[in-house]
Amino acid sequence: MFWRSVVGKLAITILLLVSFVLFILTILLLQFFEDFHIQEAEEDMLQTATKVSLLVNTHDDRQIVKEMTERVKDPASRVAVVFNDGDLWVSDDGKDNRLPELKSSWIENEAGLSDVLTNNQEIRKQMLLPGNQMEAMIVGIPIENEDGAIYVYQSLDVIDQTKAETTKIIFLAAGIAIVLTTIFAFFLSTRITSPLIKMREAAFDLAKGEFNTKVPILTHDEIGELALAFNRMGRQLKFHLNALRQEKEQLSSIVSSMADGVITLNRRGDMIVTNSPADRFIEDWYYENNLQNDTEERTLPSELLEVLQEVINGEKEAIHEISLQGRNWVMLMTPLYDQNYVRGAVAVIRDMTEERRMDKLREDFIANVSHELRTPISMLQGYSEAIVDDIAESKEDKNELAQIIHDESLRMGRLVNELLDLARMEAGHIHLSMESVDVEKYVERIMKKFNGLAYDNQISLSLDKQIIQSYAIFDPDRIEQVFTNLIDNAIRHTSKHGFVRVKVINDQRAFQVEIEDSGSGIPEEDLPFVFERFYKADKSRVKDKKKKGTGLGLAIAKNIVDSHHGSINVNSKVNKGTAFTFRIPKNMES
Repeated sequence: MFWRSVVGKLAITILLLVSFVLFILTILLLQFFEDFHIQEAEEDMLQTATKVSLLVNTHDDRQIVKEMTERVKDPASRVAVVFNDGDLWVSDDGKDNRLPELKSSWIENEAGLSDVLTNNQEIRKQMLLPGNQMEAMIVGIPIENEDGAIYVYQSLDVIDQTKAETTKIIFLAAGIAIVLTTIFAFFLSTRITSPLIKMREAAFDLAKGEFNTKVPILTHDEIGELALAFNRMGRQLKFHLNALRQEKEQLSSIVSSMADGVITLNRRGDMIVTNSPADRFIEDWYYENNLQNDTEERTLPSELLEVLQEVINGEKEAIHEISLQGRNWVMLMTPLYDQNYVRGAVAVIRDMTEERRMDKLREDFIANVSHELRTPISMLQGYSEAIVDDIAESKEDKNELAQIIHDESLRMGRLVNELLDLARMEAGHIHLSMESVDVEKYVERIMKKFNGLAYDNQISLSLDKQIIQSYAIFDPDRIEQVFTNLIDNAIRHTSKHGFVRVKVINDQRAFQVEIEDSGSGIPEEDLPFVFERFYKADKSRVKDKKKKGTGLGLAIAKNIVDSHHGSINVNSKVNKGTAFTFRIPKNMES
């Protein structure tokens, strides 16, 4: 609205100020000119009276005095002469026919007029004339050297007319001054406020994020300096906001890329910032506690709220471990300060499930190695003591004990070699000798190794070949080790009159092998762990206790296939059989 704008306020202020000054000045001028006109009229009348007084003193002929008086007086006034003998003469009416003729009685009785005759005093007076009660101005002077007086009087209407004309001129001048002031006020206010309006528009642009906006510098006064400071402020604001945005994006990228969950909290427990791992933790907590996960009105989990109160009250970091949905979470919460005031906290939540599992695997590894080595070492110690103490008397008994010692030493050596191979594979030190292998001859050679073992265990061993391309590129010794582990496991876990089928497919895309048996199968809960070191399924699956493995064969097979950029999978049902499938791509990438 115009009246609320700076232009309107400044223009109205100037107009009011000028109007007030003109009002005071008009009153003073009207009063001044009114007094001036009255004083001028009195002076003129006084001069006329003085001239008539000189005529009376100079001429004895009263007729000449009267005629001369008619000539020298103002047409708008009348002259009354009181001669020394008391005779009163009044001039003609002149222009103003309303002026009454003065009477001797009225002059003698009117206070002030009679003083001219009695006290020889000069008078100037405004009074009501007798008869028509007209307000008039009268001047009286005594005649020098004679007992008489001269009175000159005229109506105040003449003064009023002059005052009216003067008033018109003053009001016209005031009106012109107000018009000029209005034009000047709008021009001046527009001139002053135009840069301010541009700065206001630029400020709105800055608020919208347009930091390249500049205010033109039109003058070199305070407003120009303000525009210069405004432009400098815009550049500094752009610089600092860019710096803050870059820092914010950097922190956001760091928080988003963190594998740990990060939650920023205020003192009330409101979550200000969270990343994806933290969101997953909160979703799991809501699911665990059968609560509705409302993203907009999501509350902090009670465990974290308790830790937050502990951090705020103690003003120190706190570490807690939480179990949720079968996973272990470790939370480190640190206070955030606003100078000396704790304004909130930041919580870092780490999923320690894999670390805990690896710790357990290390413990299990030590226990399994100890368990696997303890049996052959005990047997070696026991049978060697039997030989040393001559418990075995005959040569056949000693040979039998020596054979047992030899077998156990081979078993212990095989365990150590498999451990070393697995360690090298997991460390990435496995060396592959890639060759172009004739698939059909290669597979048939491997199958011949197990024909005798399958025959001894009364198991049907068959081979199904779908060889579209004759050759495949891989490390034949390592892949043969995979074949050996899988086929040997299949035979060992298959009962009499069962079957083991080996299906080989070699095409343009991959070399794929499937080994299926009709054995005891693997329980569903054991399937995710069959490729871990020393992991063994239910012992009831082992048909021949003397042929039980070390629990490292499948772990070694998986590492060999992985080193070929391939994949290995297992499908099994208890008491129906198991099928292992491994696939080695031709391009070593797919």
